[in-house]
Amino acid sequence: MITRLAVAGYRSLRDIVLEVGPLTVVTGANGSGKSSLYRALRLLADTAQGRVIQSLAGEGGLSSTLWAGPEAFSREVKAGIHPVQGTRRKAPISLRLGFSGDDYGYAIDLGLPLPSQTLFGHDPQIKVESLWTGPRMTRNSVFAERRGPLVRIRDEAGRWRDVWTSLAPVDSMMTHAADPRDALELLTLRERMRSWRFYDHFRTDRDAPCRRPQVGTYTPVLASDGADLAAALQTIREVGSSGDLDNTIADAFPGSTIAVAVQDGYFEVELRQHGLLRPLKTSELSDGTLRYLLLAAALLSPRPPELMVLNEPETSLHPTLLAPLARLISKVSETTQVIVVSHAKALVDALGPDAVRVTLEKDFGETQVADADPPLWDWPSR
Repeated sequence: MITRLAVAGYRSLRDIVLEVGPLTVVTGANGSGKSSLYRALRLLADTAQGRVIQSLAGEGGLSSTLWAGPEAFSREVKAGIHPVQGTRRKAPISLRLGFSGDDYGYAIDLGLPLPSQTLFGHDPQIKVESLWTGPRMTRNSVFAERRGPLVRIRDEAGRWRDVWTSLAPVDSMMTHAADPRDALELLTLRERMRSWRFYDHFRTDRDAPCRRPQVGTYTPVLASDGADLAAALQTIREVGSSGDLDNTIADAFPGSTIAVAVQDGYFEVELRQHGLLRPLKTSELSDGTLRYLLLAAALLSPRPPELMVLNEPETSLHPTLLAPLARLISKVSETTQVIVVSHAKALVDALGPDAVRVTLEKDFGETQVADADPPLWDWPSR
């Protein structure tokens, strides 16, 4: 389980470290940095998928995602004595992402390339990566590191051994140096990160994929766009927990049940409600009802991930659905670590006192954790 998250140099997250638990809810006012934290987590996951550079390009490139304020704020600026203004940089430009738990920790440092003649001279480069044991990186806890093109691994005797000497600056050691014989821990962590799941604003409009019948195949993991909703629900019913699914639907819509209709191999969800003579198809459901079914299919996956991140799951939901959703999330967090990003007070409150609450706020354009002392964290040096 992840216990600490760290981001530096990304959008409004100049330098932030926060503690997370089995269930964590991140909240705050609009513009406080919740979406930036969510995107930073996705970038971390993309590292294990080998596409962090492409993901940054999709956000406008490294220059567009870097912290836009000064390198640091002086006391005089904080007190309003001096205006905010740029100063000569002391550290290299970088975007740093990291996490740690009781077993492993990982950090990556991305920066700008040296001037060159190539047209790809604005692509970000991976400067440093580090993998260590325990919640905090120390000199003796690091057992895999990458500096420039060199990747080295520490063996059981504590000796360093070079395993890659020409790793391209756009490739991560997570994808290129993981090996079941020489770097088993690196391979294990990569696969754990690849299991992370992110769900962000399911489409429920009239033309949404989940409103149309789809060819049904075994679906233990709901797609990010929810197109395979019917197949995912049927998979839960057959190989997951049919009782949990029925209870979840009954908790949100008393007296209602769902079934999957099949015609020529195409699956479609049907909702039966007390008092109606026929079931309602997905094309007839309200946005809120359909979104709740999508969240249920994601959370009740028969192949649970190590980490699931939900970004504003309350969107389009009627207020009466927030308490059932909170109960579902709390139950799932007993086996899967869940991070919920939300500004819906009713949902935040319904998640209860057992959830770790992280409240973000902005000060001089910088996102900070309100009323909390950051846990200890050390970034690997270049």
